[in-house]
Amino acid sequence: MRRFGIISALVVLLGACFPYGFAGGGLPSHIKTVAVLPFDNQTPSAALQQELLVAMRRELQRRLGLRDAPEARADAIVRGTLLRYDVDVPVAYSADPNQATSARRMLQLTIDVELVDQKSGKALWQRKGLVAQGEYAESAENEGRRLAIERVVNDVIEGAQSQW
Repeated sequence: MRRFGIISALVVLLGACFPYGFAGGGLPSHIKTVAVLPFDNQTPSAALQQELLVAMRRELQRRLGLRDAPEARADAIVRGTLLRYDVDVPVAYSADPNQATSARRMLQLTIDVELVDQKSGKALWQRKGLVAQGEYAESAENEGRRLAIERVVNDVIEGAQSQW
């Protein structure tokens, strides 16, 4: 029993001498606030810009712990361009041969996005031509758009967290 106590003490002491942690991933430590700018909208969907802005702000706060701030005072900014918004891409068709309507549709959203450190002016993460898809039932385009936006936001957050 005494050996076990000595070995345990040595392990603790060695652990203190060689600290191990997960530092190095994620955002730099000085990034505490973020400004999400409205994306330039080159699509025919006017509502898309606002929906993406609201979702991006909410999830950056919730999942990365960043506080919302005006652009002039933010540690980082998220900006981008909504490039394409394709709806009604058929995915599955009705089994009834007399009716050639689609039962499932897919929406594709293509954007350019970057997360920039305001202090250094360098991009912390960026992606050109990021494509997100949302599948939806016929006549439920809003659900497809919500899923595509959710995937875009998730990709941005994962990209920000993966900075090694």
